[in-house]
Amino acid sequence: MSSQTTAEQRRSPERRQHRPGLGLALLAFAQLIISIDYNIVFVALPQIGDALGFTSQSLQWVVSAYAVLFGGCLLFGGRASDILGRRRMFVAGLGVYAVTSAVAGLATTAETLVIARGAQGLGGALLFPATLSLVNTMFAEGRERNRALAVWSGSGAGGLVLGSLLGGLLTEAFGWESVFFVNVPLAAAAIALAFLLIPSDAPRRGGRRFDLPGAVTATGGATLLVFVLVQAPEAGWTSGPLLAAAGSLALLASFVLIETRTRDPLMPLRLLRNRGMAAGVTITFLFTSTFGSMLYFLTIYFQEARGYGALETGTAFLLPMGIVLCGNALAGKLLTRLGMRTTLIVGMATVAFGTVLLGLAIAPDTGYITLIPGLAVFAVGGGVTFTSMFAAATSGVPGEQQGIASGIASTGQQVGSAVGLAVLVAIANASHAADQAVEAAVAAGVRNAAFAAAAGMAAMLLVALTLKPAPRTG
Repeated sequence: MSSQTTAEQRRSPERRQHRPGLGLALLAFAQLIISIDYNIVFVALPQIGDALGFTSQSLQWVVSAYAVLFGGCLLFGGRASDILGRRRMFVAGLGVYAVTSAVAGLATTAETLVIARGAQGLGGALLFPATLSLVNTMFAEGRERNRALAVWSGSGAGGLVLGSLLGGLLTEAFGWESVFFVNVPLAAAAIALAFLLIPSDAPRRGGRRFDLPGAVTATGGATLLVFVLVQAPEAGWTSGPLLAAAGSLALLASFVLIETRTRDPLMPLRLLRNRGMAAGVTITFLFTSTFGSMLYFLTIYFQEARGYGALETGTAFLLPMGIVLCGNALAGKLLTRLGMRTTLIVGMATVAFGTVLLGLAIAPDTGYITLIPGLAVFAVGGGVTFTSMFAAATSGVPGEQQGIASGIASTGQQVGSAVGLAVLVAIANASHAADQAVEAAVAAGVRNAAFAAAAGMAAMLLVALTLKPAPRTG
């Protein structure tokens, strides 16, 4: 190789990544921050509700405000990664996270906290697709990427473990505000490391622009949809929810029309012709609307039906979330040996069976040991599914479109989280009888939510069956 060629490679941003292991560690750390931020709030929800005056129905907005803005802006964040640069969006997302986390911790009213949580969702919408697309572009598709995705998704499971435990420790020691303040130093550290471990972005290519009309209609449509699902069970199908539903449908229809006519669409519809991606996006929606929402219900069950404190609740999550981590690691090996379709089917069948076991075990007087079989099966299936669904959703996508592909996949994840939580909360609340004790009512609601979630997980199997059996990778 000539000295001139070597010099050119040194100047090339794409060639500057000479420490892929450390770079992957940082990307996994960013995924850890996202996961901690989402899960750490669950344990603190009862204290947040008491302190800021949330109702039992409106409390879910602490979770849903984040998920709605995250889901609604992910396509924009993914497109920004492709156009402005993945490292730039990685740093920008972390910066927004740090600022809005501080605001959330300082909130003194329910409205302020919900607004801050929504702004955190915007930060996540910039950070998540940048992180996932960096994983997919730094590592070649196949065995190498499967292993990297296992590490990346495993850090997400680690965040669930740490989020639950940290949420309990911090809430009991320093109050609910600390579950937001903890994000500030974590995000600041990741920003500093980004300039050392992630390669510089290539010069921006001319002729590419943002699809602002698409971003506005997609965000507005998703936000109104979740508003309807959250408010209608409490307020009824009055003029407000009906108008919001009509507005949501109009905006989403406009979004589709815009995407078919604009030169640089926010979401190129042709990407959905990729069968793996279309199935992966659908599965991410169904997975987070069911598996992800069960974390909320298990928290409510542990605290309101079983009388656990915040720290006890966090400790109770250690076993299942540790098993999720094992499932993530197992998924990387299964993807290489069995292929995408078979791995997805195995993971989803396992998580659905585990959820049914959990539903059968839940009762006002159920001891934790009785829940362990269901929790274990539920967790290992969830870990396998989480890794393999993102592998499916981004497979076969060109490198220059990995940002938007990651944004599409994570849009399904975040909107599914908000929609699933709203639907399952409505199902759980409908289970309450007027003369039931609180413990019995909560247990009945969580049990019915678990069975409904299992039905949604079974629907994921049908989607996975549409995938063509693929040759084993590696």
